[in-house]
Amino acid sequence: MADKSGQHEAVVRVLLDRYGRTYAEEAGVGLADRPAALYRLLVVATLLSARISSDIAVAAARELFEAGYGTPDGMAGSGWQDRVDALGRGHYRRYDERTATMLGDGAALLNERWHGDLRELRDEGRGDADAIRGLLTAFPGIGPVGADIFLREVQGVWPQVAPYLDRKVLDGARRLGLPHRPETLAALAARACSDKCLARFTAALVRVALDKQAAENVKEEAAAQTASGS
Repeated sequence: MADKSGQHEAVVRVLLDRYGRTYAEEAGVGLADRPAALYRLLVVATLLSARISSDIAVAAARELFEAGYGTPDGMAGSGWQDRVDALGRGHYRRYDERTATMLGDGAALLNERWHGDLRELRDEGRGDADAIRGLLTAFPGIGPVGADIFLREVQGVWPQVAPYLDRKVLDGARRLGLPHRPETLAALAARACSDKCLARFTAALVRVALDKQAAENVKEEAAAQTASGS
């Protein structure tokens, strides 16, 4: 029988294989430490913050980016109705009018306060995750949940904030029977796939935190692999 460490590593392998895709990737964002990519992640985090399915939020983000609103200037320079229409094409209809306003105001704020560059916000926070989290909540539509989403995903290109393992991530770890102390969980991820996969790892844990059946599927497959010695 495999030891506990081996069982945990099997769970992580299956988890990453099944669910290890960031929300930014799903929205077509090639995340990098550059202004446009970071801004697109902020848009994704804003859309995911509403009580709406992640599939719809991601689809709406894609529509906004395809319409040319993937930069602060593009978003701020767009018409409110154009933003509403793009959100509607992504079926983000329940919150479309309010969100269209928030996105326009948020882009204007980013341009005015941080010159369109979220790296300036990071530097204002001196690379401290808690300080950056607080600054992010200045954006309309980004509360604590949205800030957590942004930081989970950005840790792949902002090593200053890694490992970022918030309560939702730890909930997913508990559901899978993984260690749920942040430092222990981060060490497990590092052994499994190095620090480069932390964003994927945390996104996957959030998915199983939100979907009990997904967690059961991961555990069953991992148990079968462990039993077979694969």
